[in-house]
Amino acid sequence: MKIEGSIEKYYHYAFPMQTILVTCNDENGKTNIITLAWHTPISRNPPLYGISLAPKRYSASLIEKSKEFVINFIPYSLVEAAHYCGTHSGKTTDKVCKTGLTLIPSTRVSTPMIQEGYAHLECKLLKSIPLGDHTFFIGEVIAVSSDENAFKDALLKTDTVHPVYYIGENAYT
Repeated sequence: MKIEGSIEKYYHYAFPMQTILVTCNDENGKTNIITLAWHTPISRNPPLYGISLAPKRYSASLIEKSKEFVINFIPYSLVEAAHYCGTHSGKTTDKVCKTGLTLIPSTRVSTPMIQEGYAHLECKLLKSIPLGDHTFFIGEVIAVSSDENAFKDALLKTDTVHPVYYIGENAYT
């Protein structure tokens, strides 16, 4: 038997979704981190990746101005840092300092990556598209890096790497 679902919370039916940390810089080179679950690969050729942010988010304005961002795929051990970065504004809080995450230089963009992440996509902003109450940022992936033991033949080694997934209502698995 089927029951009627909630249109207001339609996106909950897509959960769990992998949680990522996105790094972006302000005009002075200070790095902000935002936690996202709304993200997706878009194209293999050219390599494109999309992230969805509400325009009121501080990171949305940083990405618009800097024209770049880094996707950091993270293990479950960072769930508390991810939750903190997703519930505090970088406009008034230094999330890097508060979470103890380590920033390391990226290879092709000025925005750093998070060392504790197991994989990273360095992206140049190709286009931003307002869609409903969010903006969809399309990044061209210009560099990829990962921990040397995280993947085998481009497949995640799930016996040793445990990604964090958002299941809604501030809950993770």
